Amino acid sequence: MTDEADNATDMGRRALLQSAGAAVVTGLVAGTTDARAATQDGMSSAARDEAPLGARLQGVQHFGLTVQNMERAYQFYTEVLGGTEVFRHGDFQGDEVQNTLLADQEIEANARGVNPRTIGVPDLRSGAQRLDVRFIQFDNVVIELLQYREADQPMGSAKSFAEPVEHMSPAFPRMMHICFYVRDDVDFNKFIADLEAESARRGMTQVRANRTIRVMTEADRKAAPRSTNTNRVTAEPSNGWELIYCKGPEGEQLEFVKALGPVKQRFSEALAKRQQTIVR
Repeated sequence: MTDEADNATDMGRRALLQSAGAAVVTGLVAGTTDARAATQDGMSSAARDEAPLGARLQGVQHFGLTVQNMERAYQFYTEVLGGTEVFRHGDFQGDEVQNTLLADQEIEANARGVNPRTIGVPDLRSGAQRLDVRFIQFDNVVIELLQYREADQPMGSAKSFAEPVEHMSPAFPRMMHICFYVRDDVDFNKFIADLEAESARRGMTQVRANRTIRVMTEADRKAAPRSTNTNRVTAEPSNGWELIYCKGPEGEQLEFVKALGPVKQRFSEALAKRQQTIVR
């Protein structure tokens, strides 16, 4: 094959991949998914909430990576790999943030009788530590970079709250989580309750979701009202997020989210802008 033919083939493959990737992301962000979902357009919200768990998902929304050096990671994913920043948000702190992201780790520290910091749990509750995030858009996936830092360190600092060692707290560098996208018309609180129940039925007792209120024991977590299964974010530019953290069956960190309203629009606009700038 000639160089000219090789180039034409490569361009064709690239165009095909870009089109496929764009179609996947557009489906995730806009809520228009694959052909299987299209057959469910007439399903009522009540019927959807009783459907199998898989029928209530829209797919994977993003992958998250906790980093030690935010600027270094940001440059790698944008300047080296060519991702496009969607938006950044930072200085997260407070009781509700702590409960949503880290309750299971506080329960573990309480059970061991140790200071939560010794197992990698930052103190977002008092604001001694803070959380910053940046979302990077690729053709068919979003990557979220997270950094937990001391309050006296600036955003984008090269110094993280914790050293990069292998632990299960989401605050440790190199700790990743997988985020699943829940359909817009699904009752988020019920989804989490059903997820835990179905997992327990299969013997997967490690699958445990956090609550938005402070719980110090596993019994407290189980007894928490169903309404505490969802953290609804109203602060800009994250307005429209609904989320909760959950451990998977192997102890992996999972997240379940909805992206509604303004934050959904931001992702849609970022994707459209990116598609306009892709060299075909």
